[in-house]
Amino acid sequence: MVAPTRPRSPGARAVLVMLALVLLVTFGAGPATAAPNASRGPLYYLSLGDSLSRGVQPDPAGQNQPTDQGYADDLAKVGRLVLPQLQLVKLGCETEETTTSMLGGGRCAYANGAQLAEAEAFLRAHRDATVLVTLDIGANDLSRCINRATGAIDLACVQATFRQAPADLATIVARLRAAAGPRVPIVGMNFYDPFLAAWLQGPAGQALARLSVQLLTQYNDLLEAAYQAAGMPVADVQAAFSTTDFDTLVTLAGVGQVPVNVARVCQWTWMCAPPPQGPNVHGRPEGYWVMAGAFLVALVQAHRLDDGPLASRSGHLGAALQPHLDAASAAP
Repeated sequence: MVAPTRPRSPGARAVLVMLALVLLVTFGAGPATAAPNASRGPLYYLSLGDSLSRGVQPDPAGQNQPTDQGYADDLAKVGRLVLPQLQLVKLGCETEETTTSMLGGGRCAYANGAQLAEAEAFLRAHRDATVLVTLDIGANDLSRCINRATGAIDLACVQATFRQAPADLATIVARLRAAAGPRVPIVGMNFYDPFLAAWLQGPAGQALARLSVQLLTQYNDLLEAAYQAAGMPVADVQAAFSTTDFDTLVTLAGVGQVPVNVARVCQWTWMCAPPPQGPNVHGRPEGYWVMAGAFLVALVQAHRLDDGPLASRSGHLGAALQPHLDAASAAP
């Protein structure tokens, strides 16, 4: 399924321009150090991970389908504003990929047996033409510990996941870095909490929502530590979705006053949608756009214009971009 193109908000054009500028600088610091032009061959953005990396959403019958409205698609579309030859390569697996199956295979079919091996082969073959790699993996490792029908949490499963998934992730990112080389930006991602939707089910659901946030934030900390140990920035989707904010109340259409973290999960995912499309953990188009924005922030933080290889790219470019970055940092 490919969903129709969605309308963008009034401020989306400014965000698009901002993201394009950041991608220009970030990609310019990558392996293709000379300014790209039409005479060169294609450049690649490699998207890896689980179903979020494939932009999966439920179709009208409630069946999960990959779409062209995921965060990787958003990033690639904007990237093409400055790199017209940029090609998006999606190697993610939409069938409940975990850190373990990304290493060993078994969820999706790959010529090299598993997603990680497939990614390594691609990166080695296109090292000089790959300008960005993004990775989201680990959500399914934890979500399988929660019974979606009853809301029961298997704490033994959670503890085992807290041990195994970060260890698997450390292996994954080390192998990706070895295959990509030292200069290709690789950006990881933490996760939002779809089970915040349980808040709408009354006191028992609200207790589950609070517990799920506690577990998710601990888990995200472990995943972030694995990325950071490898020197890789992390797209803070947890913060972008206001995952821990139970205090700020907003009005959710058809419901009334709810915490902002609950409202955002309802508005930006399919968790509060009626059957057959909901409840579904995947992002709506708006939610995927928010995820793309989190990757933007990670790129800005990792590639400041006043240090490292970016400073040598162009003093004029840096002077032109810095006011935009300062304004973005100051925006509420």
